[in-house]
Amino acid sequence: MAILDTKGRLFGKINLLDLGAALVILLVIVGIFIFPGTSGSVAQVGAKTVPIEVDLVVRGLNVRNPEQLFKQGFKQGGKTNVIIRNQPYGQIGIKSIQLLGRMVTATQPDGSVKELPDPRSNNFSTDFILTLEDKATVTKDGPVLGNNKVKIGMPFELEGFNYNFNASVIDIRLQDK
Repeated sequence: MAILDTKGRLFGKINLLDLGAALVILLVIVGIFIFPGTSGSVAQVGAKTVPIEVDLVVRGLNVRNPEQLFKQGFKQGGKTNVIIRNQPYGQIGIKSIQLLGRMVTATQPDGSVKELPDPRSNNFSTDFILTLEDKATVTKDGPVLGNNKVKIGMPFELEGFNYNFNASVIDIRLQDK
């Protein structure tokens, strides 16, 4: 009896193609369940978690009554939902809110420049600095919130019950434990 017959069967019973396919499936199953690889993201390997403060600047937010927004939506000690690079991060604490006055530069007769309050009647545009606080994972590339690196200049999307707008990161402070 030949090991391989004319139809490509081993010992006349098992097709070589079927045997190869079964071995590939078996190796895939062993690879998935026996050797699953490393768990967790690469950004978290060898990293520590520390408190972080992130300052965001909001320029030109059109709102009728900013004080009402700060009472209802943004409260010092409250929370807001954050989306970083179109990835929902979750809720993050609000440490402080600093309302920025609208200023305009005016040239003086002696050639100097002064910054004066904006006399225009557009009272619906608001600027403010928002300080958020949470815990971040610190890697060799910088702080990470969720799975996103936090860098100066990147946009955060803030969302709540009655607001949704973008802000830009202007400062990052890490506290040592």
